[in-house]
Amino acid sequence: MSRPTVFISGAAAGIGRATAHAFARLGYHVGAFDIDEPGLGLLRDEIEAIGGSVRVGLLNVTDAAQWDSALAQFHADEQRLDVLINNAGVLASGRFEEMDIATHRRMVDINVNGVVNGSRAAFGYLRETPSAQLVNLCSASAIYGQPELATYSATKFAVRGLTEALDLEWRPYDIRVIAVWPMFVRTAMVDGMDTGTTRSLGIHLTAEDVADGIVDAVGHRPRLLRKVHYPIGRQAKAFANLAKFSPDWATRLTNKRMSHT
Repeated sequence: MSRPTVFISGAAAGIGRATAHAFARLGYHVGAFDIDEPGLGLLRDEIEAIGGSVRVGLLNVTDAAQWDSALAQFHADEQRLDVLINNAGVLASGRFEEMDIATHRRMVDINVNGVVNGSRAAFGYLRETPSAQLVNLCSASAIYGQPELATYSATKFAVRGLTEALDLEWRPYDIRVIAVWPMFVRTAMVDGMDTGTTRSLGIHLTAEDVADGIVDAVGHRPRLLRKVHYPIGRQAKAFANLAKFSPDWATRLTNKRMSHT
């Protein structure tokens, strides 16, 4: 019998790298794809050293043709795609009007278009694999728009909406679509970042924390109520619950105070 498989974008470092290790330890055949070729080489050596199975390859998530090629190569290994994880993303912080337009566009291209490209390219393979899952990396910044992270926050709202829509649209094909919601994570993405919210809350999660959360979410399939969103960490869970049960003005006021705006 073929092994279960997982394809991860942005896998060379940070959350993607930790997630690749986590699934390799569970016996998955891992597809680790990124634009960072040296990082992928190190990851391949690490996974193979523990007896894991991995295919690495270059992938610019903004290029739909590259997605088609990468998934075709990976699917040929085991003839199945159990889990696709849209992990690749970028973050830039600062006042909205002070960031150049190229920075804003890069976040939209990678964080939104990259997820759209990956989801669309994977659909056929997911449909052919029983009980397949699509996992999108969302963010607690999609609970309420974040000052100094305005465009990044907007991209994660887009990911949230896409996830909710596809979970309904693809349910007849036995494809589960979910989003994981971490707060700030100690990776290279937040190096040098200094915003009102990070000063208020700190940065406590590790990439391994998020990887464990992704593994738990993939393994957690409620029998009755279908769960779509999975906050990771105490802070994200607290704010998600606050937004769920509080009026908008209370959520806005809390966000305003945390961000010192």
